[in-house]
Amino acid sequence: MNASLKVAIEPVATDDLRAAVERGGGRIVDPPEADALVWVNPADPNGLKELLGSSPARWVQLPFAGIESFFAAGAIDLARTWTCAKGIYGHSTAEHALALMLMAARRLNVHATATSWMSPRGVGSGFGAAERRLADCTVVIVGTGGIGSALAAMLQPLRARVIGVNRSGRPLEGAERTERIGSLLEVLPEADFVVLALALTPESRGLIGASELAVMPDSAWLVNVARGALVDTDALVDGLKEGALGGAALDVTDPEPLPDGHPLWELAVVTPHVANTWDMALPELIALVERNVRHFAGGEPLEGLVDASAGY
Repeated sequence: MNASLKVAIEPVATDDLRAAVERGGGRIVDPPEADALVWVNPADPNGLKELLGSSPARWVQLPFAGIESFFAAGAIDLARTWTCAKGIYGHSTAEHALALMLMAARRLNVHATATSWMSPRGVGSGFGAAERRLADCTVVIVGTGGIGSALAAMLQPLRARVIGVNRSGRPLEGAERTERIGSLLEVLPEADFVVLALALTPESRGLIGASELAVMPDSAWLVNVARGALVDTDALVDGLKEGALGGAALDVTDPEPLPDGHPLWELAVVTPHVANTWDMALPELIALVERNVRHFAGGEPLEGLVDASAGY
């Protein structure tokens, strides 16, 4: 192990992150001296780009899995090795997706705001009008990385039928089958829930639009815990107004933050991007930093490698 590995933590270094670097075999230095850089502000890609102009760091660790803003800012170059936090926040985000699905299946969004006793079957017809078990449902998980894999495992004891969708067709453990993303329009008609858990890239932007919503059953719910721009917001608003789907539960939106008065506040269940908060993320990030510093110092493969050509 290279005990002299020099690591900068920017723009703010917490004591826990400093300790993680040191446990991994690194020494804290300023960016102009650094072999590696841990960047902890996901909201400032331009700040990182500017800082790297004066840093020889060969490896950069980013704090979250969603790094499209760093690509958009031109901060990610091919001259360095880049890692992000993909995979380590999968369980916390999957828990939120599961909570949203249970909310929809048991109509908690209706019952929690009711001010008078309702019939157990509510009013009307269709999935939105009756409580159901997830064991009766088919869940299409689009994106089978850390979030999708964790969610599939959580759904197994609930006996939901799971179909995975990804770019490669690589089987998702716990899924009845896994299809390539090009077959999405053929898969969506089977869904009671469509859960978006994939990265936002130029290819996946607007993945769920009018055509996709049109083939979903009018009882199906769309659950998005990934990135808001995966969904065409105008098409979703239209679909919800027309009753083309059972509902939408969104932890992410486009635009984000969702403006006051936006139609989605009335039409969907919206949570303010809290599937994985900083308080939940920090312990996982600290552990990842320690492992990756140790890997880099020892010349070993790093976790969460960014594929600059794929955009994530």
